[in-house]
Amino acid sequence: MSTPRRSKRFQPLLSRRPDLLKEKCHYTWIGEPTLVRPTEDADHTPPDEDEDERDNDQETTFYGGFTRHSKNVKTSGSISDRFMLGDTVLVKTMARVPSVAVLVAMWQVQSREGGDEVPEMRIKVHWFLRPTELPGVRAKRKHRPNEIYYSLSWTDVISPSQILARCSVASKEGDGEAPASLEDALSEENLFCSLAIDSQRGLYYDLDWDIHHKYALKTAPPGETIAWDVQVRETDADASHITSSKTGKSTQSATSRSPAKKTSSELDEESEDEEDSSSLSSAHSEDSESEASVSSELTDVPMSSVEDSEAESEPKTPSKKRKRSTRSDAPRAKRKVAPTPHAKAALRARRKFLHIKPPPQKPQPLSLEHLPDDPRLRLLNVLHVGARPNVLPCREDEYADVLGAILGLLEEGSGGCVYISGVPGTGKTATVHAAVRELKEMAERNETNPFTYVEINGLKIPEPAAAYSLLWEAAANHDIENEGHLNISPKEALKNLNRHFSEGTRAGPGRHACVVLMDELDQLMTTKQDVVYNFFNWPSLAASKLVVVAVANTHDLPERAMSGRVRSRLGMIRINFKPYTTAQLQEIVTKRLESAKSKPSDDVAKFMIPDAIKFAAMRVSSISGDARRVLDICRRAVELAQDDNGVLKTVKIPEVKKVIESMQNSPTAIFLRECSLHERMMLASLLKCIRKSGVDAVKWSDVKHQHLIYANLLTGDRDPIIRPTDPQLALVLESLTTSRALIFEDGPAVARKALGERRLMLMVEQSEVERVLSDVGGDRWKNVLGVGHIS
Repeated sequence: MSTPRRSKRFQPLLSRRPDLLKEKCHYTWIGEPTLVRPTEDADHTPPDEDEDERDNDQETTFYGGFTRHSKNVKTSGSISDRFMLGDTVLVKTMARVPSVAVLVAMWQVQSREGGDEVPEMRIKVHWFLRPTELPGVRAKRKHRPNEIYYSLSWTDVISPSQILARCSVASKEGDGEAPASLEDALSEENLFCSLAIDSQRGLYYDLDWDIHHKYALKTAPPGETIAWDVQVRETDADASHITSSKTGKSTQSATSRSPAKKTSSELDEESEDEEDSSSLSSAHSEDSESEASVSSELTDVPMSSVEDSEAESEPKTPSKKRKRSTRSDAPRAKRKVAPTPHAKAALRARRKFLHIKPPPQKPQPLSLEHLPDDPRLRLLNVLHVGARPNVLPCREDEYADVLGAILGLLEEGSGGCVYISGVPGTGKTATVHAAVRELKEMAERNETNPFTYVEINGLKIPEPAAAYSLLWEAAANHDIENEGHLNISPKEALKNLNRHFSEGTRAGPGRHACVVLMDELDQLMTTKQDVVYNFFNWPSLAASKLVVVAVANTHDLPERAMSGRVRSRLGMIRINFKPYTTAQLQEIVTKRLESAKSKPSDDVAKFMIPDAIKFAAMRVSSISGDARRVLDICRRAVELAQDDNGVLKTVKIPEVKKVIESMQNSPTAIFLRECSLHERMMLASLLKCIRKSGVDAVKWSDVKHQHLIYANLLTGDRDPIIRPTDPQLALVLESLTTSRALIFEDGPAVARKALGERRLMLMVEQSEVERVLSDVGGDRWKNVLGVGHIS
């Protein structure tokens, strides 16, 4: 019976770069084969290879060790290194620091009839995890130098050339022996491992590596690796156990998540009754007290899935079913190890949270401790656009939707896309930031699975392809704060990401999700749409655990601007942010003013009367519903509301009117009012094409076509209906480019392009153009531009 295929995600992504040892070394088996059996699917590399292309008349030969023969460059002599089953080694992966693993199986596949083809040597390793290989958002635990953690059951098949050197791993710090290897610089590590880890849930378990190592070497049959796995059985909310698997004598992982409700004394009694387990029990009881103080530092782990993920995320080891002995029903002795105290608390916290809805936003007002007591300065601070409170008023429903969507994907352990749309200034990005902050706090409280977070803003990167480099830094667990950004090209980062998320491979052994915020998605749209396609396609791969939160300014961007292949990858999770109404804008300003009060008894009306707030909110909601605009108006009004001595006066409607008039009479507004009919029509055509395509740079041919449509639609009763010719439209374009209202693609690089294929871009604020054109043109222009009326 073939072995069920095991996912290789969240394990070290093995480097495929030619290793120096590959050319200078050759490898030979040590001793006679330990087992010869018919070849199974899992023996092939890759395991998902097409079965029809394989030779069915093959056999697999297992060995207990191999020798690496290499040349000594200095002495021109030869060096031989022996690697045996159970050796701990350093493995070359795509991480900057070599990963640590233990050799658990070695074999080669060859035809029974023989042949001239040299069989490929395959090595199976069981991974350890360094603290740097764990997800960025997790329960932070103080670790000692050279401390590593033993994974529960994560393995991979590698080539001998990817093994750099042997290393020493002991149960306690300082117990290891000096390792020997070809690369002294790499092998001079005295590593120690006293804990096993379920990094998907961020739980640690006491483990005596020396005893587990000896036990696995003694009990593992040739060709089988299940004895190296550490299995977790949980039967109640007060305790959980780690069971070292005995081949043929124990089941896989436990099916229940509830840890066993047993006291430590009961566990000791049970351990004493188990066959050949007295040494293991004593070793773990000695270590439990020392590990309790260390494990108590654990404070940050994300929550595993509530219902669906509960069965999926349970650590299980797919393995070949073996014939059980006739005594299979007899009681089996099991080696059990108690979890760390924090792991027990984490399990209890998660079960307590299982059926609770996503938490609401926490009322945390702006911090004004760093400001003086001057009420004017306090008002200017809270009304500033950049002073975002942790709680966004009037966005409670959207916040719950965003948090629930991301949390659901994290709990399920699957990837997915969340598309968030809305006009500028409606709190999209701020709401996502608030949801991510809550997710991080939930991770610290052990209420969700660990994850890595990265934010990509389309306006802050030089080109859309640069997003690949930022995502790769997060996926590879690169420490940007201490080591800076990686010096990697977008092309190389894309190559790594394709391998990272492709089925069967994954960079980093953390078994964690990655949440990426793609803000200003409109700016990442390209002609081929390859960047957006890749970001939306990766979450659709099986068990990718990539959650993409895409934020755009138009709700129908996928239908208008994205091709069918991109739209098919987007998914069904869409959240739309509607423009703020007058009442909502009033509430936003009022909440900000309340946070500026120096005393709870102070009245907000002494800063700004409610009618002035309502007047500003009505003017903004009639145009765009942009909260940033109303905050800017109120802030400017506060600056004007002071007497000759600089003392703050109460802001009233005249101050607000004065600010609005000054904003309407800005240089941009004055220029737009003085534009001719067809200049304003061309600007409106450009806005229409930008909304339709989803990108800022649009083709000149598209703008001309839209201009001809508007020539019949936007002309008034007193305007002459003239269909402009191409030369006349070229003159209008030249006038607007001369005034720098827009720019037109020009220069030697585009000289070969047809004139209609060249692109132009608006150089003034889009919302300002919409506002002025609608004021000048009237209701007909407002309807075309999508600008509402005052209600």
